Amino acid sequence: MKQKHLMTGNEAVARGAYEAGLNFASAYPGTPSTEILENLVLYKDSLYCEWAPNEKVALEATIGASIAGVRSLATMKHVGVNVAADPLFTFAYTGVGGGCILVSADDPGMHSSQNEQDNRNYATAARLLMLEPSNSQEAKDFTKIGFELSEKFDTPVLLRMTTRICHSKSAVTFEDRVEKTAKPYEKNIKKYVATPANGKVMRRNLVGRLAAMEEYSNNTELNVEEMNGSEVGVISSGVAYQYAREVFGDDASYLKLGMTFPMPMEKIKAFAAKVKKLYIVEEMDPYMERQIREAGIECIGKAVIPEYDELNTDIVRKGVFGTEAPTLKSDLDAVVRPPAMCAGCPHRGFFYALSKKKNVMITGDIGCYTLGSAAPLNAMDTCICMGGSISTGHGASKAFGITGADTKVVSVIGDSTFFHSGVNSLMDVAYNKGNNVTVILDNRITGMTGHQQNPGTGYTLMGDATGEVDIPLLCQAIGIKKENIYIVNPLKLDEVDHALDEALGKDEACVIITKWPCILKKFSQQDKNDFDLKPKKCVIDQDKCRKCKLCAKTGCPAIYVGETITINADSCTGCGVCVQVCPFDAISEVK
Repeated sequence: MKQKHLMTGNEAVARGAYEAGLNFASAYPGTPSTEILENLVLYKDSLYCEWAPNEKVALEATIGASIAGVRSLATMKHVGVNVAADPLFTFAYTGVGGGCILVSADDPGMHSSQNEQDNRNYATAARLLMLEPSNSQEAKDFTKIGFELSEKFDTPVLLRMTTRICHSKSAVTFEDRVEKTAKPYEKNIKKYVATPANGKVMRRNLVGRLAAMEEYSNNTELNVEEMNGSEVGVISSGVAYQYAREVFGDDASYLKLGMTFPMPMEKIKAFAAKVKKLYIVEEMDPYMERQIREAGIECIGKAVIPEYDELNTDIVRKGVFGTEAPTLKSDLDAVVRPPAMCAGCPHRGFFYALSKKKNVMITGDIGCYTLGSAAPLNAMDTCICMGGSISTGHGASKAFGITGADTKVVSVIGDSTFFHSGVNSLMDVAYNKGNNVTVILDNRITGMTGHQQNPGTGYTLMGDATGEVDIPLLCQAIGIKKENIYIVNPLKLDEVDHALDEALGKDEACVIITKWPCILKKFSQQDKNDFDLKPKKCVIDQDKCRKCKLCAKTGCPAIYVGETITINADSCTGCGVCVQVCPFDAISEVK
């Protein structure tokens, strides 16, 4: 008997890709997908993988590898597919060379995302064969099957995961890697050059491929029946199947769908004819229910199952049966622990200084620095999408100019997000003579998703040393004047204040670059050479403290406010922001 391994869905996808003979993988980190590439790199002796600046670039590189004849994989979170949608739709027309999979990791309940879009809809819109695993074993198996189906039907495959499948663990059986011989590259203009003339032919060919895929969907064991009687039937997929199976138990029959585009409508009709009442249990959109109803099949779905937020067994049980599982009640309330920037976070000093400025709109971006919007700093007014802070700020500043409002705009973006899609936005500001102040928070790593390398860190995912993007020179190259670029230590409030005041006083595009490594980062030798990272602690002299609580207004989680104000020595990193804020010299640094 083969040994089983306890793995998350993300780990299992990586294992499945390795076993399938994957050669190339690219991704931009984004929860809940990040760990797929982080686990793939463990097999770097057998394959190549990389972090890309954004999801569009990642998918384009993956497409290139596929056309060159090897099996390739791109991974991203659900909103990343929006960024990659342009090449994705056309790639569905052209078809593949080597098998190609796009993993979309959806986030029902928005645990770490700005929306909870249901990316099953991308399969329908782009006409992509779609697979949905319901546990880690299937995550591994479906990855391997996905490459086979990609090559069989000449199509990219969408492997649709969700947070619960990505991060939950279950048993997985390993198999050996099977090397896949690369297809020899052959020039094929009619297949891969998507001009209108070629595209019209590709579109007609796609209809035939879809018909073949649908026939496969109706006959494959990926879509499996489990008959337990004729009273109640349940159609489900992904993790929602696990919830349904636990709630209904053996009192219902099941059609579990592993391939959900094209939908196996003939198999669904046959299953529906065997049961008196049919439930559709699915998270988020009525993706399956809508198509089943359009086929004339009576069913119960979103009438009892919510179309928003993450499902669980309690929600399914209450929706279907109107009952709740017994629970134990406690008179104690859990301590509220809202997310906060870490003690020693280099962004804290900057946001504290920015929060003191008047008549300023602050457009924000996606990253751990979005926590600057939270109390007590309240130093962010918008957060829409990756790279959106600069272009949103540009539009707002132009609007204020039109209306005559006495409001300046500061646009805040992280270094990795700037490389992702902020560069184009800053180019727009420079080109169209905007005057919003762009602040690039360079903490030397991609922080929020768990410290991945990026084009500004000097290292690749494979661990190789590489060139660093010079942010000040890049800003100059796209049109920002050298005298309007400021580089500051964000933990020195006087430096930040001076740069903000100068930049806000100008009527042209300015850039402030705050440069200090994330306090949780594994410091490189270059970090140690460039920054004073010697460990320090801050302490409060209780004889001098007047309990004004200004230090607490920095939002540092190491500062405790009670009968006295204290600093937790275990949490404090000695960043010194509180020392500069205290008006009574009651706080000092000690080594």
